[in-house]
Amino acid sequence: MDFFNVYEDDKRAESYAKLEFPGDYYLAFRDIPDLVHKHVRAGKAVDFGCGAGRSTRFIKSLGFEVIGIDISERMIRSALEADPGGDYRLIRDGEFDLLDEGGFDLAFAAFTFDNIPGVERRTELLRGLGGLLNGEGKIILLDSTPEIYTHEWASFSTKDYPENKNARSGDLVKIITTAVEDKRPVEDIIWFDKDYMELFEGSGLELVESHKPLGKVDEPFEWVNETEIAPWIIYIVKRGA
Repeated sequence: MDFFNVYEDDKRAESYAKLEFPGDYYLAFRDIPDLVHKHVRAGKAVDFGCGAGRSTRFIKSLGFEVIGIDISERMIRSALEADPGGDYRLIRDGEFDLLDEGGFDLAFAAFTFDNIPGVERRTELLRGLGGLLNGEGKIILLDSTPEIYTHEWASFSTKDYPENKNARSGDLVKIITTAVEDKRPVEDIIWFDKDYMELFEGSGLELVESHKPLGKVDEPFEWVNETEIAPWIIYIVKRGA
């Protein structure tokens, strides 16, 4: 499968660079501080697929020394513009050898695997992230659930793409982010939970916890399906024994 990094598109990159934590993005990150506090010792972190640095700044706010890495030159420029003092590095795809092997307490990836095709490539990257961890380190993956591509949400719409309902792990699906100026559909790669479990096993990783955040009625957002169906899933994994 040929894959094009959509965030090299200047219009799309500029649109996402302005995005912070509205609606469903708030929900995606809401419970991460508690999960980090529960499972990870504060120290050094790497933000894999940092984009415009939103997630890097978030992890930094939790007390970590963070390196943000991305394959998109345009997004790294945006990250440095927003956070001139931050450590953001342009890398080639899967180029982890420039980082400190075994030197990180946390490897974080927010939505990154929504854009990575193929079992072999995903396995290789997860194995590489595992190699960055120290003995007590954890990987936290924040990803879309398959349900996000078949329902309506506060910040997303999929009603124009009924074919998403027939997708299997590894298939392309389309979704519109209504929270940004650029309303062109994004093509993501859907992945189901059972197939994530196989990825973790094949990458030498072990699941510690998975969590699906649901919206709460007292939150200041007009939730659509979020109080009953989770658009996101958070995986906490460690290196296997």
